[in-house]
Amino acid sequence: VKRESGEIFVIGIVADQDVFLPESLAARVSMRGLTRLLLPEVNEDLAMKLEDQGLQRLSEKTWLWSPNAEPFDQLLARYERGLTEKPPAGTVNEMEILDGEQPVTFYRGRWSNCTRKSGIFVGRRPQEFGEPIWCLVELAAGNVIRFLDLPANKSRWRGCDEAWHLQMAIDARRGQPQRYRIQPSGGEWRFDFFSPLPTWSERRFITFGRSVPREKCLMSYVLPAGAAEIEEGFLRECLWLSRLDESE
Repeated sequence: VKRESGEIFVIGIVADQDVFLPESLAARVSMRGLTRLLLPEVNEDLAMKLEDQGLQRLSEKTWLWSPNAEPFDQLLARYERGLTEKPPAGTVNEMEILDGEQPVTFYRGRWSNCTRKSGIFVGRRPQEFGEPIWCLVELAAGNVIRFLDLPANKSRWRGCDEAWHLQMAIDARRGQPQRYRIQPSGGEWRFDFFSPLPTWSERRFITFGRSVPREKCLMSYVLPAGAAEIEEGFLRECLWLSRLDESE
């Protein structure tokens, strides 16, 4: 898998073989967390060399599957159409919602009950057995009008993954996008997040970097400089996140 930075990640195994590269290439493989990394030399077509050795080239999107990038209003429109098709909810007690009026940098503080709230929210509704069910819910003066359980449409993702993605879109539509902080850390770049990331996004930071102890945030990862620029673009394009200024 070749990335925009030129880095190449080698994945998979070969049956009945311990080594699948010639020594000249195998000696250049380095480990980054759980991944095997090769860096091209100047004017070297490293991808072609690997293909000549019988390796199959995959696109980055195939390797790190994630939902297609789209405008936040387009994503919300699709889910809100599904919500309007649901029947009236009846009585739903103890529904919790993520309150968009609370600061996006304090995730736990955003959870509240439905009292006097109106609009469309990401929520969790209780069930008799097990953890609360993630949902998209329509409220009117604190009353549940209808809800759409998540994941919707037999998605491959967990309900919380869809919910966190939807909340990012809701915050972006309100003009208060969720934030991240980035700062240098020993020749690398540290990313601090204040809200959970969907699995498909968090996996990128685990693959290309590593988790580090958090400081005044919800989670932190460190990435090499070459990967940091790419992943910051991904956060802005696919999750509509905004960088927190140093003065904030």
